Amino acid sequence: MPRYALLVLPATNRVYAEASVDLTRAELGVFAETVLGGRVTDVAEETLGGVPYVTFGVAEPLGARDVAYLSLLSSAYALFELRDLPEPLLSPVTLTPLDQFDDDLLTIQKYVGKTNEFFTKLLLNVTVLASASAGDMLDRRLRILDPLCGRGTTLNQVLMYGWDAAGIEIDGKDVEAYSGFLRTWLKRKRLKHQAELTPIRRDRKVLGRRFHVTLGADKAAYKSGDALDLAVVNADTRRARDFFRSGSFDAIVTDAPYGVQHGSRSGGPGELSRSPLDLLSAALPGWVDLLRPGGALGMSWNTHVARREDAAAVLTAAGLRVCDDPAYLGFRHRVDQAIMRDVLVATKPGD
Repeated sequence: MPRYALLVLPATNRVYAEASVDLTRAELGVFAETVLGGRVTDVAEETLGGVPYVTFGVAEPLGARDVAYLSLLSSAYALFELRDLPEPLLSPVTLTPLDQFDDDLLTIQKYVGKTNEFFTKLLLNVTVLASASAGDMLDRRLRILDPLCGRGTTLNQVLMYGWDAAGIEIDGKDVEAYSGFLRTWLKRKRLKHQAELTPIRRDRKVLGRRFHVTLGADKAAYKSGDALDLAVVNADTRRARDFFRSGSFDAIVTDAPYGVQHGSRSGGPGELSRSPLDLLSAALPGWVDLLRPGGALGMSWNTHVARREDAAAVLTAAGLRVCDDPAYLGFRHRVDQAIMRDVLVATKPGD
């Protein structure tokens, strides 16, 4: 049986680094049970030459498409075929990531409360893998919504994959900060684009603001009309249906309020809830309506302020099917003393 060894990307965040191997094993497990057809076995942590690797076996050698999927792993640094000679021999396997842009799109922004970019990629991956679009990840431009997008960490990862991105954020300062960052980044990279921040008006009323960007991965793509689309709405996420068409997203991916540095405004003016469940209950009907049949919703949250079973019940009540098989139960990890983060993924029934 062929065996492989995955070298985990070093994490700059110490706490995340401590969890990165376990999270890589969990993420690999989801890839294994979905697009890799259950062919991955014996996933383990193994030290080779004093360096920790995630090792696994497969019934047949990995093909080019298998390697392409594994190249999407959030912590994949290098992949080797592991040959057991008198001493283990690592034979390099070339990874083929989807990345369309330089990785500083993900790493430049630094601010309090920013979600780790490796974890953001993991959350995006395991959500799409649960959806009917899993088999299209390598071939088709997907459309992803983050309905609590903050300063755009998830949106940037979606753009990195060459997919269309959309977000909703109630905090105008966050939208302005993201607009300023992305405009500056696009100009510095000399990427062909159009970007504008305009009011959204309906019936002579201003409902919010929209930051809209079209950009090309290169000049040829932009000139041919093959431009990526990004739209961020500065408005209340409970009104998501006012800004996007029903059934227009392949997946919804979001990092829910943790109830530590900030809460969620789901009640009347001035009412701040420390539980993300209040916000979810109010917003989910609109979010689910925006998902395509077979689409998936993935969220992370702080289990100190909401139990997993309670969060799952809210998703189920909204008509979603929670992924509760073992592959989706290995993502709980500590962020700091006040935050124990977990992941929930649920799918919208197909037609």
